[in-house]
Amino acid sequence: MEKLKKRILLSSPTTHGEELFYIKEAFEKNWLAPLGFNCDIFEEDISNYIGGSMPEKYYSLSLNSGTAALHLAIKLAGIKSGDIVLCSDMTFSATVNPISYEGGIQVFVDSERDTWNIDPSALEKAIAKYPQAKALVMVHLYGTPAKMDEILEICKNNNILLIEDSAEALSSSYKGRQCGSFGKYSIISFNGNKIITTSGGGMLITRDKNAREKAFFWATQARENTLWYQHEEIGYNYRMSNVLAGIGRGQMKYLSEHRNLKQKIYNNYKEGFIKENLPVTMNPYLNYTSPNHWLSCMLINKNCKKDPIEIVKKLNELNIESRPLWKPMHMQPVFSGCDNIYTEKIPVSEDVFSRGLCLPSDIKMTEEEQNYVIKAIKACF
Repeated sequence: MEKLKKRILLSSPTTHGEELFYIKEAFEKNWLAPLGFNCDIFEEDISNYIGGSMPEKYYSLSLNSGTAALHLAIKLAGIKSGDIVLCSDMTFSATVNPISYEGGIQVFVDSERDTWNIDPSALEKAIAKYPQAKALVMVHLYGTPAKMDEILEICKNNNILLIEDSAEALSSSYKGRQCGSFGKYSIISFNGNKIITTSGGGMLITRDKNAREKAFFWATQARENTLWYQHEEIGYNYRMSNVLAGIGRGQMKYLSEHRNLKQKIYNNYKEGFIKENLPVTMNPYLNYTSPNHWLSCMLINKNCKKDPIEIVKKLNELNIESRPLWKPMHMQPVFSGCDNIYTEKIPVSEDVFSRGLCLPSDIKMTEEEQNYVIKAIKACF
C-alpha cells in the first residue's frame, strides 16, 4: 500500500473557535492566573453534567491534571504509609501512581472479558486476601463503563471506599447514570487526547462539599486563612489556569458532537472488520451501558497467531498512528513487588494486552481515511 502523506492520528485535540471567546474574556479581564470565573463556571458545568437527574448535588474542583485529582482523592480517602489500596490492573499508570505518593501499597485486580474492566469476582477474592484494604481505585477503560452494580455492592458490603477513575469516560453512562457519579471521589481528565480537552487539566468530583473544600485547600499550597503566608500542612500547586478553564467551557458545548463522532468511528471499524472477514473483534461493552468510545480498540482472535506489535509497526510505516493496549500494572517493573489477584489460569489483562491494539480514533479522520486504515489492517493478515 502507498504511504499516506498526511498522518492519521490516534486521538488529537479538536477545537471549534468558540473556545477563543472565553480565552479572550480572561485576557480582557487580565485574569490569567489559576482560579477565576472560567474555573468556577467550568466546575459548575461539569457538576451539573455528571449529576444529571441525581438527587444529590455534586461538587467539582478544576485542577491542572487528572493525576492531581487522583492524588487529592487518595489524600481525601485517608491513605497513609502501608495502607492497602485495591486497583484496576489494566490501566494507565496515572491511575495507581498517586497511591505511592502517599506511601500506600497497590494490590492489582484483574480484568473481566465483558468490558476489560475490573473483575468483580477477582475483587471479592482480593478483599478476602486483604480484608484490611481501605479503598478501591477503578477505571472505566477506554471510556467503557465497568460493572458498577456488582462493584458498588462489593464495596458497600466490605466498607471499601470507591475512587472512580473516569479520566477516559466523560459522557459514558451506566444504565443511564453518568460515569464519574459513582465514586466517593471521582476524576476526569482533559488531557489533549481526551474526548474534550483544556490542553492539560483534570477535575475532582464529589458529593461531599467539605471534601471539595479540603481538596481546594491542598491544591492551593495549603495556605491558611491569615494575612501572612502560613502553612500547617503540606500543599500542592494543583489549580487549573483560568485561561485553560475557558477552553474547557468552549469544549463542553461540543461534548455530544465529539461523542457521536467517536461512536461512528467505532461502528465503522466493527462493520468494516466483519465485511472483510478479519479475525478480530472490537473492545466489548455491556448492552445496558453507553460508552463514549474514546478509543476504538481491536482484539485479535486467539486462534490467529498474529503479533499486534507487528501491526502497529506496519501501520506506522504507512503513516497511521496506533498503539498497544495499556500494559497491565502487574507487568510494570516499577510495581514488580505488588500482588496481582486473578481468577483465570492466566490473567485476563495479560491475555488482552498480548492480542490487542488501539486504533486511530481521531474525530477529524474522514471516512475515506478510516477505510484506508481498515484496508491496511487487512493487509497485515
